[in-house]
Amino acid sequence: MQSFATAMLWDFFSDANNVSEKSLSLQHENKLRTKMKRILLVTAILMANVLTMSAAKKQVIDRIEPTDWYVGLKNPQVQLMVYGKGIRDVASVTTDYPGAVIDSIVRLDSPNYLLVYMNLRDAQPGTMVLNFGKTKVQYQLKQREMSGDKRMGFTNADVLYMLMPDRFAQGANHPTKIKGMRNYVEDRTKPSLRHGGDLNGIREHLDYFKELGVTALWFTPVLENDSPDTKNDFATYHGYATTNYYKVDPRFGSNEDYKRLCDEAHQKGLKIVMDMIFNHSGFEHPWTKDMPTKDWLNTPEWLNEQQSGRDPMTGFTANADGSEPAKSAYLQTSYKLTPVVDPYASEVDLKETVEGWFVPSMPDLNQHNPHLMRYLIQNSIWWIETVGIDGIRMDTYPYAYADAMAQWLKELDAEYPNFNTVGETWVTEPAYTAAWQKDSKLSENNTYLKTVMDFSFFDKLTQARFEETDGWWKGFNRIYNSFVYDYLYPNPSSVMAFIENHDTDRYLGNGKDTLALKQALALLLTVNRIPQLYYGTEVLMNGTKEKTDGDVRKDFPGGFPGDTHNCFTKEGRTQSEQAMFTWLSRLLHWRQGNDVIIKGKQIQFTPFHGIYVIARQYQGRTALTILNGTSKPATLEVERYAEVIGKTSKAKDILTNRYYDLSKNFDLKPRQSLVLEY
Repeated sequence: MQSFATAMLWDFFSDANNVSEKSLSLQHENKLRTKMKRILLVTAILMANVLTMSAAKKQVIDRIEPTDWYVGLKNPQVQLMVYGKGIRDVASVTTDYPGAVIDSIVRLDSPNYLLVYMNLRDAQPGTMVLNFGKTKVQYQLKQREMSGDKRMGFTNADVLYMLMPDRFAQGANHPTKIKGMRNYVEDRTKPSLRHGGDLNGIREHLDYFKELGVTALWFTPVLENDSPDTKNDFATYHGYATTNYYKVDPRFGSNEDYKRLCDEAHQKGLKIVMDMIFNHSGFEHPWTKDMPTKDWLNTPEWLNEQQSGRDPMTGFTANADGSEPAKSAYLQTSYKLTPVVDPYASEVDLKETVEGWFVPSMPDLNQHNPHLMRYLIQNSIWWIETVGIDGIRMDTYPYAYADAMAQWLKELDAEYPNFNTVGETWVTEPAYTAAWQKDSKLSENNTYLKTVMDFSFFDKLTQARFEETDGWWKGFNRIYNSFVYDYLYPNPSSVMAFIENHDTDRYLGNGKDTLALKQALALLLTVNRIPQLYYGTEVLMNGTKEKTDGDVRKDFPGGFPGDTHNCFTKEGRTQSEQAMFTWLSRLLHWRQGNDVIIKGKQIQFTPFHGIYVIARQYQGRTALTILNGTSKPATLEVERYAEVIGKTSKAKDILTNRYYDLSKNFDLKPRQSLVLEY
């Protein structure tokens, strides 16, 4: 038909050219008009056929995210992100599901995505049929398990236990190799490759956490990280390079395994905190090679460079010596977080912080794209509703746009007023951290972030462990001077403190100094904070980052097939490991439900003769933490602490069950720790 129409057009223009203006007769004019009508008729038929064929062609839809949704949310709107070749140009999207209304359809820059915004205010649970042209797709609308106000987040009554799923334990029926995933191996002899831990391994040891005495579990990210191992034996076992936001990494298990783990943890009184990352995704996420919009990522220009000098599979430099390519437009973040709050910050500094990529293999997401931000907000809601997580830890918090993150938390707080989110804010000055907390007067705009991480406490304690506490600045004076600035926080009780995590040296370093460790833990678990522990500390796991991060992320002894050393049982632990486990477990169980620690007023004394004392008091009860911050014997002069001792003459050290006479001075051994109760 196209050849016929072309021939007619050629015939028409030939006739027109053969007839001069002077010789054009009425007969010729009529002849040309008749031919023109025929051409228009044929063209119309052709167009109709093309449209009919297009409408009749079924659209290929690869997936829709969220994979399903929930009715009854305060915000009735849902964004459906549809993936499929050419899906952008589908003629129409319709549904006749009762109560479901399609508000708008957004056709993005890439032809392979389509956004469908729907209002489900009057919809009921069931199977909704969506019509994408001639293609029908069933989509589940689900009933919520409970209203949002009934979801209770973690608080300072909890103790969080942080672990890496790949390094903690391997459950039964762990797959040896998963087909369809990019090149990877599980090799426990390589510190930076995958080791094979999974969610079932964690679930099978829930009783261990109960025995220890922690109340909440924070896992590093569990979502799919389908990135290939590098030539230098590095893998994304840590989970911070997401390639699918709605799917648990198959090497960890399935979404159903995650749900089962959460359910069984809840049955045992344990909460689950999910690690999320809004700042960046993984390089192998479809968004990298096929951006939905031109501004979906920050500073993506280098991705289109023909000779960027970077490995197209990872984004890292292709130079053999590891040097950065000279001509690439790639923008690296400076890792400096102060420009985000600096009133004098330059544009270049702020841009590097927020728009620069964390590493070349982790594309920087643009939270100022409203469609992307809606996607991320919905993703957090979906995981709360689907598996029942009790909290969120947000990675690299200040690297993302602050206003967009505030929008997320404001909406989350409206839906889940008792939920909690902690943001990683890695700056060691209390004023910086305090500015990020919800309702802070130090910030021009409310962040709505309920909990921040106390990097000042971590930093000062790390320095103090090697020092003698003097009369002014060193040792526990550092901690005293850090707590002095708690007046900056709107809610000091909702600040998370820690002595180590997956990104730092372990507190023991490469040694086994249990005296220093006990002092740190006694302080951590009795001050006005939400405490966070790192897996294995209770059995003296150590390590530093001198060579690789993997050395502070070693496998938990006994968690893997073939382990001859098993720290999950009393019988399997060494004498020193068992002593540490028993000491910490006693402190943790004492802390559970203890209103003196949860609700009590905090009073601290400046370190005196090397001794640091902090009191917690509530309704006539007192807990007194006493730390000898020197390597020499010291004497506690009780009269100095009369305001918190009062007329009490006897107190029990909950760590040893030994009683102390508070009517007179008593001696402390070098680096001794006491937690007295009266």
